Amino acid sequence: MRLALHGGFGEKGRTSLGVDARGGRVLLDAGVMTSARGTPDYWPAIPPEALRALDAIVVTHAHEDHAGALGWCLANGFAGRILMSGAARAGCEDIVAAYDSPDAARKLRAARIEELPVGADAAEVGALRLSTGRSGHISGGLWCLVDDGSTRLLYCGDVVPASPVFAMDPLPDGDALILDASYGDDATSAPARAAEIAGWVRAHPQGSILPTPLFGRSLELFALLREHLALAPGMREALAAQIDAAEWLARGVADRLRSALARTPSCGTNEPLPRAAILCDDGMGMSGPSRELLEVAARNGHPVLLTGHVPDASPAHRLLESGAAQWIRLPTHPTLAQNLAIAAASRARLVLGHSCERDALARLARHLPRLDADAMTGAVLELD
Repeated sequence: MRLALHGGFGEKGRTSLGVDARGGRVLLDAGVMTSARGTPDYWPAIPPEALRALDAIVVTHAHEDHAGALGWCLANGFAGRILMSGAARAGCEDIVAAYDSPDAARKLRAARIEELPVGADAAEVGALRLSTGRSGHISGGLWCLVDDGSTRLLYCGDVVPASPVFAMDPLPDGDALILDASYGDDATSAPARAAEIAGWVRAHPQGSILPTPLFGRSLELFALLREHLALAPGMREALAAQIDAAEWLARGVADRLRSALARTPSCGTNEPLPRAAILCDDGMGMSGPSRELLEVAARNGHPVLLTGHVPDASPAHRLLESGAAQWIRLPTHPTLAQNLAIAAASRARLVLGHSCERDALARLARHLPRLDADAMTGAVLELD
């Protein structure tokens, strides 16, 4: 089995992993790197001839760093199968339109997309067998096990082992393990961060802006802060869709959140800012209502709390650098203890980490000696 690291290794964004084994070629995810917009590094580092040779692209979930380059792949020679969960498909067109172009979204709409179910032997790509499970990160989010009959690769995608909102299925063992290393060696627990965020919101009763991805972290923040929120345009519909997809949620969560959603007010982008924390997408001010709301906040000195990845040169990053925004991470990826537990349960002889910049990956390797912290985007690795 040969692994080609096309993006997301030693960097945050454009997550893309090529797998070539026993006559089957698959690309796991095809994301963009928002910090490199306008440069070639925005896209996966995969040439047209490699795209043309692929049998399939498997998308683990509908976030831009994993799915934003789907239209680009189609425009640059890919003509194979596209597999993803039904819930992921519902969000992918909007992701591609926002982070590529409407034309790219039309290309994706015209493509044949196959629904990838949850479970063992969920699909076959050539001689490769794919097994999947819920990732705990977002509705429709999957981890993926690729088995060529002699070697098993476990690709975590983005996982949250103990989300209070989304369900995660147990991870199988494999000969190679690709961790979600988004947080490097960050050891602060999710409950501690959640308490810090809730305290920050209570300390700003005049209201605030909370940018977030439309799907995934939005529902985590809603569950945490539901009595203090107002919803920007589009957010109510996105939350309702996630709540209605109850098969992706932790047990007992859906009814409680559905009732809270009915009580939560909405607000427009052209209205006076309410005395509430406005939940708006996206999380970086690069698209969606957050782009306008962050401009309003900057003009008026209105509090802004960022809770996730903030790419360089984004509107959110400019606010953070100027002191006009604050940042508290809400963990929607594994913390240090969780990644150590995942690795300890695995007998994998190769361990890599995706979605983590070089220095942070090196710090993680100090805790996890099996981790190959030198495998960067552009590398090709052979698994015997």
